[in-house]
Amino acid sequence: MKRVYLVIILGFVGLVVAMQLLKPDPVKDLLNSLSPEQKGKVIYDLDDPKKQEWHFFPSTMFNREGLPLKEMNAAQKKLAHSVLKSMLSKSGYEKTLEIMELENVLRSMGQDTVMRDPGKYFMSFYGDPINEDLWSMSFEGHHLSLNFTVSGDEVIASPRFFGANPAMIPEGPRKGDRTLATEEDLGFELINALDASQQQKAIFQTESFKDIVSGNLPEIDPMKPVGINYSELKPDQQKQLIGIIDLYLSNMPSKIASERRQKVMDEDLSDLYFGWVGAKALGSAHYYRIQAKTFLIEFDNSQNNANHIHTVWRDFESDFGRDLIREHMAKAHSH
Repeated sequence: MKRVYLVIILGFVGLVVAMQLLKPDPVKDLLNSLSPEQKGKVIYDLDDPKKQEWHFFPSTMFNREGLPLKEMNAAQKKLAHSVLKSMLSKSGYEKTLEIMELENVLRSMGQDTVMRDPGKYFMSFYGDPINEDLWSMSFEGHHLSLNFTVSGDEVIASPRFFGANPAMIPEGPRKGDRTLATEEDLGFELINALDASQQQKAIFQTESFKDIVSGNLPEIDPMKPVGINYSELKPDQQKQLIGIIDLYLSNMPSKIASERRQKVMDEDLSDLYFGWVGAKALGSAHYYRIQAKTFLIEFDNSQNNANHIHTVWRDFESDFGRDLIREHMAKAHSH
């Protein structure tokens, strides 16, 4: 009987190992599907200086590294989307598709067809994802810049930029559809939940900035704290603020999001601020900023008569996986 159990157990272990070996790896599958010419466009050194040269402009306004979707065949595009699905949550992936689809909306509204092209989103890999534990990846184009650094099971996913133009579609069959609506609405809900004295602290400027303040710098330091401090919010308002942070984290897979959230909650929340600028309802320019010890969130809707959204998450120490890469290198040198 013991031998039977042993055979069953060994068989089960073998099955688990086999399943792990057969577990799909979309990054490796994509890279193995590419021609040498395509690989030359998509794979770069881990320390390539252009890795940190990110932007959210259309491709005609910013020259990007990487392989665009339009230079992939149908099977490769499917694999590229599998990579995105593996690096993002379901909602983050769907948001990415919505933003890319807005290029077609802009074309239907008569905008430049060369500039507005959903095929001009570029995928790049830095390092050797097939043979090494440490590597980076970016997926970028108009109103999208998604950056990931992987070290074994650890993943850093910043900077993360999501934008939307038009934020609300003004005409055509999808008239009234809104992209990044929840990011906007939760901000409105919080500023309007504050009483007059709280709003006086939270609203630190009357005229909107016209864009996110941090821009596309490769590295940023914390800004001067502005707005209302977490400790000055009532418990329900504190939950609303954490809810906005959760929304930005929810673009990542749940394991990565929950680990990052735990780090946020482990910080000294006396460093957490919520600041507002501009209108407190749809229709006019508005902006909010959430800043804590280690991260910054910015939301701006001021361009195109307040129908053009830019949002970003920045990690002061971890953008482009800087701390993860340092830690990995320190371990490698210690052996």
